Amino acid sequence: MFPPQIAPPTFRWIDHQSGADAWLVSIRFRDNAPGLHTIVGTTSWMPEEGQWQEIQRRSRETQAAVAILGVGRAAPDTIVSAATISMATSRDEVGAPLFYREVNLPFREAVKDPSRICWRFGSISSRERPPVVLERLTVCGNCHSFSADGKILGMDVDYANDKGSYAITPVSEEMVLDQSKIITWGDYEKKKGEPTFGLLSQVSPDGRYVISTVKDRSVFVATDDLAFSQLFFPVQGILAIYDRQTKQFHSLPGADDPQYVQSNPVWSPDGKHIVFARSKAIRLKNVAIAEKVLLAKEECREFLEEGKTFPFDLYRMEFNRGKGGKAEPLAGASQNGSSNYFPKYSPDGKWIVFCKAKSFMLLQPDSRLYILPSAGGEPREMQCNTPKMNSWHSWSPNGKWLVFSSKANSPYTQLFLTHIDDQGESSPAVLLERFTAPDRAANIPEFVNADSIAIKRIREQFVDDHSYVRAAKEHYRARDLDSAQEALGKALAINPDNEAALDLSGNILLIQGDFRQAEARFRRLVQHKPDNADAHSSLGAALRLQNRSEEAIRCLDEALRLDPGLAEAHRQLGAALFEQGDSAEAAAHLSEAVRLDPRNHLARFALAGALEQQGKFDQLALQLDAILKQKPDFLPALLGLAGLRAMSGDAAIRNGEEAVKLATRACDLSRYRSAEALHVLAAAYAEAGRYAEALTAAQTAIGIATAAGNRDLVRQIQPLLENYRNGKPARR
Repeated sequence: MFPPQIAPPTFRWIDHQSGADAWLVSIRFRDNAPGLHTIVGTTSWMPEEGQWQEIQRRSRETQAAVAILGVGRAAPDTIVSAATISMATSRDEVGAPLFYREVNLPFREAVKDPSRICWRFGSISSRERPPVVLERLTVCGNCHSFSADGKILGMDVDYANDKGSYAITPVSEEMVLDQSKIITWGDYEKKKGEPTFGLLSQVSPDGRYVISTVKDRSVFVATDDLAFSQLFFPVQGILAIYDRQTKQFHSLPGADDPQYVQSNPVWSPDGKHIVFARSKAIRLKNVAIAEKVLLAKEECREFLEEGKTFPFDLYRMEFNRGKGGKAEPLAGASQNGSSNYFPKYSPDGKWIVFCKAKSFMLLQPDSRLYILPSAGGEPREMQCNTPKMNSWHSWSPNGKWLVFSSKANSPYTQLFLTHIDDQGESSPAVLLERFTAPDRAANIPEFVNADSIAIKRIREQFVDDHSYVRAAKEHYRARDLDSAQEALGKALAINPDNEAALDLSGNILLIQGDFRQAEARFRRLVQHKPDNADAHSSLGAALRLQNRSEEAIRCLDEALRLDPGLAEAHRQLGAALFEQGDSAEAAAHLSEAVRLDPRNHLARFALAGALEQQGKFDQLALQLDAILKQKPDFLPALLGLAGLRAMSGDAAIRNGEEAVKLATRACDLSRYRSAEALHVLAAAYAEAGRYAEALTAAQTAIGIATAAGNRDLVRQIQPLLENYRNGKPARR
């Protein structure tokens, strides 16, 4: 079923095995007049403008039969393949343009550089792709919604250093998103250690209120699957309201129970009811930082590896001008063994279309669209569903059409359109081809109750130094240090004293080995914040790496005067003292660093070096063993402990079999190309009494070290060859 005035579609068919190399497209109508016939040489056909107008006119409210007949040019009189579908043109106009987002994939790339995301706005009658109205937004922009009359737009944005920011603006041809139009959901009952993201916000039909999920925490994992490159769903959160008239935030009674996650709210057309998704809130087992809003892969092991599901039920309640009421399960969309989410009321309030999948929310391959009476009832699976992922749906303002997203044809989400009749029956969906790009995912489509030129351009005027710092952090997480440094440069051009920018830029410069520039960043930070212990500690680290130990020690002493419990300052001071030869004082500071931060394997390894210098080999073995419990593949610790177990002069420490196991793992990690690892393996073999293998490993180590010009290691291994030939170990 096509709407009138839609742009000409492309008819496509699959015909791989018949041998056909030409096809007759034959369309027959019920008006008894001659049909339309075209021969093509490919497995697709787009009607010319005049042909499409004729097809639409002659199929209006009546079916036309479209037949594809395959022939071979060598025997054109023989039909070798055939297929037929029926189509019709509805009298019902769509009557509204679409606003939607276009995103590059995979998701981790979109997050890393959000400026590549854009928003388009246009009519389905457009013969060209709808124009871009918002682009080059250097911060993430997410869910958007409009008031029922199309006069108010709300959009999740990242502003300053706040993930809970939300832009609300009157709709006009030229819109500017500036600071005056931005609120933050973090202002709702702001408490330290309770960040808010503000999920899946929705503007009320009259434009007065916005409802969102606050005090939230979500499973948020980027994956390697191009089509489904993120797993995202909330596990904690309540619903809160922002009143644009009073400029006040408050929770919505009936949907503010912290025992549950309450999210994904929508308004009834009259604004009197809220339908939302609810599930029992959980606290994940592996969360590293209690205040984190979004969680990472390693923190979501129970869902990714242990098979845990997380289904949602739909609940319905009265809004009651913000006073709320009792939330009741929506019959037909709750307690059905599935996850029910993304409800959308029809404009007349008669129906709700929602998604159902086995578990979770958002981007589920098995999500299907269902329709049921808005007060609850028997749900019906919709005929418009495609084979893979059906979601992000929106009703046209006249209630006759539904747009939705699907991945049926491509890993890049496409937009589809279906007709909904008075009984809630849907037609097989048609692809909105001009709303789709081959390398971009089209999502979050929304019909806007306005004309097709109501929005021409949306410009941002709220991006500041904090916005660039946020972008830099995403680049840093993706290990794109050059892009992170570029974003930090823009932040510092706006505000040369931005503490987060100076700190992150300095640390990236340390990683890149530019210690002098790192020193300059940290000096500026110390000048701006002389009471910042971390800044003094970082400056000390930059100086130490330039072999300026005395200056480094002074900075690190000052850091510890300001904050005696700063583990990193103890680690850096311990390293500086060790480099000056004071292993006892170094060990004291490094021990304190380990006590304050037991999971810091670098502090433990530095402590191991100080203990070795002092000849405390039993304690050295304990520290190396503790490192390997945390980081089983940390090569320096593997080699250190293997060497100790193989060559220690203390019989209580030696253990040949353990040494072989550790050294073999080190060689596996270095692909048997490390002369040092092979040298340790040889000593381990010898301690285990495997002298022939020891000799072979040592000779291989000498060959690799010689090729690399490592004469010191060659001289170290050479005398041990005679030991191995004579059945003697390599003990110190």
